[in-house]
Amino acid sequence: MKTYVQQIMLGTVTGSEKAARETLARIKAAGYDGLELNSFMIHPTPFLVRMLTKAAGMPAGKGGKLDWEALLRDEGLSVVSLHTDLGSIERDAAAAAADAKRFGTDTVVITGMYRFDYGSESGVKALAKRLNKAGEQLNAHGISLLYHNHNVELLLTDGNRRAYEILIDETDPSLVNFEFDSYWFTDGGADAKAWMRRLGPRMKLWHVTDRGSRQSGPAMTPILTCDSMELGTGNMDLSELWRAAEENGVQSVILESHKNWIGKDPVKSLEMSAKWLKGRR
Repeated sequence: MKTYVQQIMLGTVTGSEKAARETLARIKAAGYDGLELNSFMIHPTPFLVRMLTKAAGMPAGKGGKLDWEALLRDEGLSVVSLHTDLGSIERDAAAAAADAKRFGTDTVVITGMYRFDYGSESGVKALAKRLNKAGEQLNAHGISLLYHNHNVELLLTDGNRRAYEILIDETDPSLVNFEFDSYWFTDGGADAKAWMRRLGPRMKLWHVTDRGSRQSGPAMTPILTCDSMELGTGNMDLSELWRAAEENGVQSVILESHKNWIGKDPVKSLEMSAKWLKGRR
């Protein structure tokens, strides 16, 4: 599988052209093939959006002012896909498709819904219809649509079905498929490998990070906080998950973590994870 880094990891280390070039050079040297981009990080972003993103633990930085096409081209890095939101596609699918195409990718990913009731079966079914329509609109421009999960899709709806089950069953595989994030389903207490097998060939991309606890010095209590970890340093059975992804025919894996980086350094963190990934390629 080819390996990529999610751009959200880079908000604190791409605030200037010089910093971005240095960061991308280290990503290339670590052996990654490129990035997965976010639409709100490749365009100038309103202050409020940056603040809300930072409050969620994902600092977007000020990279939206940079020429990402030139930066990636100069470092010889490719783009696997482009994250955006459903509303943007519904407002202007042609613009979303054009954004993807200018970076050389044919895949757009929706990153979940904000302020949405995933506990409502009728609401999730309506979302599936919207996803089908958005996928149809993007397909007309030669672009494929994927849906990226977090942990909220594990909620049981009022119809006693999990939201993710409904999204799988109610979306058309010719219009909508999935970028599966194994960390978030593990965080939600689910068997990520079982869900990967449920998705089968509809799992087109894989978001990966490890999960565990980082301790420095004596613990105050016997309970440690779990968070994302560098690959191979946590407790997830990544080897089995890798095998399941290969069985599904996944061609690309994307590293993503939002915080808890070793040394509080996202680049050092992704370099450490690259060592685990190299052992699988």
